[in-house]
Amino acid sequence: MRWIEWMKPGLQIKRWALIVFVGIILLALSFASFVSSMNLSLNPIIVMLSGFIGLILILFAVNKVISSIINLYYIQPPMQSKTQSPKLNQVFYDKKIRSRGPKVVVIGGGTGLSVLLRGLKQFTSNITAIVTVADDGGGSGKLREDLGMLPPGDIRNCILALAEMEPTMEKLLQYRFEEGTLKGQSFGNLLIAAMNGISGNFEDAIKSISEVLAVTGSVLPVTLESIVLYAKLENGRIIKGESNIPSKSLEENSPIEKVFIKPKESEAVQDAIESILQADIVVLGPGSLYTSIIPNLLIQNIKDSLLKTDALKVYIPNVMTQPGETDDYSVTRHVEAILAHCQQIEIDCVIANIGSIPDNISEKYKREGASLIKLTDIDCRILKEMGIEVIADNLIEIKKDYVRHDAVKLSKTVVDLVLKEKLSQGKEGFIQYFIMKSVLKGK
Repeated sequence: MRWIEWMKPGLQIKRWALIVFVGIILLALSFASFVSSMNLSLNPIIVMLSGFIGLILILFAVNKVISSIINLYYIQPPMQSKTQSPKLNQVFYDKKIRSRGPKVVVIGGGTGLSVLLRGLKQFTSNITAIVTVADDGGGSGKLREDLGMLPPGDIRNCILALAEMEPTMEKLLQYRFEEGTLKGQSFGNLLIAAMNGISGNFEDAIKSISEVLAVTGSVLPVTLESIVLYAKLENGRIIKGESNIPSKSLEENSPIEKVFIKPKESEAVQDAIESILQADIVVLGPGSLYTSIIPNLLIQNIKDSLLKTDALKVYIPNVMTQPGETDDYSVTRHVEAILAHCQQIEIDCVIANIGSIPDNISEKYKREGASLIKLTDIDCRILKEMGIEVIADNLIEIKKDYVRHDAVKLSKTVVDLVLKEKLSQGKEGFIQYFIMKSVLKGK
């Protein structure tokens, strides 16, 4: 029954190969009859006609074979179950399409960043995630205090977002112990801690973990120095520690005026600087404004590289406010907070949500002190006056009553921004634009 399996639809090449074979047979018969024309049993017109038809079939089928391969090579995204081994189209897509995707640098931390990364890896493998290391709470905080290492939590989430692995492996790395001295600690954090112990430094540990888990792109700590985040509240109170800032802001009933880090002279890892300088686009967020995004921008080397790069600079605010951090913040106020901490940085574009959420979800978040951040006409006018382009869309996705960005839709918007810019950069940009536009349509 192998011939039945062989005839099943697959990459749409076998059928055209079969037609090529039939065409060759017909052409061969025609040629053979022509050679032995002295004893020709067929009408010469029929012989020539069959040869002509055979030639047409060959040319037609070869064209179809080439078209099918081009479709796989340039356009068709991989569509396979997690139990199947990679097929030709998967290999083509992974090695060729995503490798030719735009160079995207994402700066931030927390859940918002990992959500975006899951979407971006479907379109490009040229991703660099620069992740904050100011976290000092939860399991990461315990490892930071006990082992003197940088906090692995946000980095772990980014690695998992970009990794190619089975669901069971991801569940294992996200598993949190429920009792004993390890209660609340995740297995993934412990794995990073162990790798840190046998590596030269934290950056090398992350690179090793990324290789083991087949990470698309790279995940980098913003610095290898043990930085501490501080916040000055509007009432003048200074709060020490990333995990304390939101709670103390609520307790004091005083909003955040500014944040700063110690040591102030902390330097970024070299790979992070180079990735920003070589990027097509640098994305700030989504993520916690004061505790995930801005701390990265306070590293002097990061700020300097953002000033030097020719990349587009885009900011993506969260879809919901965060209690004790961005209460009642508009989109404009988010942007103003970034520019207040990094006055010379220019933001080219803001990608903001205009979608709504169901009343029951809104009420749930309201009880927790959060509300929807929705782009308004006033935001659009102010941002336009600031020279910032605004892209507005319904970017909301709700899973298990949690409001998040729609990762694929948001990633399409980011990639499309780069491609429009590439379109003005000559032949290479023109070709890349239409190749990637075909991919975007397929998602």
